[in-house]
Amino acid sequence: MAEYPKVEPTEGLAVLHLFYQINHAAWEEFLPDEQEKAKAALVQLVDEANATEGMTVYTFAMIGKADLGFMILSKDVQALNALEKKIRLALGYEVLELEYNFLSLTESSEYTTTEAQYKKQLVEEENMDPDSPELAAKLIEFNERIKKYTYYRMYPEMPKWEYFCFYPMSKRRNPGQNWYAADFETRKALMGGHARVGRSYADRIKQLITGSTGLDDWEWGVTLFAHSPSDIKAIVYEMRFDEVSHQYAEFGPFYNGLTLELPQIYERLML
Repeated sequence: MAEYPKVEPTEGLAVLHLFYQINHAAWEEFLPDEQEKAKAALVQLVDEANATEGMTVYTFAMIGKADLGFMILSKDVQALNALEKKIRLALGYEVLELEYNFLSLTESSEYTTTEAQYKKQLVEEENMDPDSPELAAKLIEFNERIKKYTYYRMYPEMPKWEYFCFYPMSKRRNPGQNWYAADFETRKALMGGHARVGRSYADRIKQLITGSTGLDDWEWGVTLFAHSPSDIKAIVYEMRFDEVSHQYAEFGPFYNGLTLELPQIYERLML
């Protein structure tokens, strides 16, 4: 087997979303025993990937725009690329037709409050003594919370909730609506309000925001897991009224699906 140079993000994981259409005409060219072998091969491929350290694969029965979806998280970009190519051919030549793909990286937020900022807030807004044991205890608690939050952003373990939604987005760079022309404090304040809306759905929505600037046609990918499509609809609608969205956000196509195992998806797709 050929040796490949190591390719890894400096921190975090690479994330690849893949959405396919099934070419049923190509699938029917295979004999029944060949079809069963092909389906078993794809199951084995995904199982082996999920057993690989630093790699996780989610599978979806897509609704409307595609038939079969994958979300792959991997520390090893070589392994990610190899798996992508194997998935494409696993059910047979021309059976899986790529509808859409999106490459991104997990990332922490540049707008996360720092220890110094939090300490200043405690002193100025809550009138706490900067040298008090009470303030020191709050800082310890704050740092633990931020550490866990940052780790979750960089190395997420998403729940396999029943409903899945993915969409790409970018920030506008129009005259008078240029996100990147705004100063940092303005952007941080706006993102703070945006985050508060998101947190209000914490028990109904689990989200993963990944960065794709320089890697794909959009700047971020948004992955949402929920128990109901109503919650997806509600959070996206409410976010539209937030200034970050209505002033600065551009959205790409939305892809929705159901989180299922491959044998269930085969049955759904009548393979």
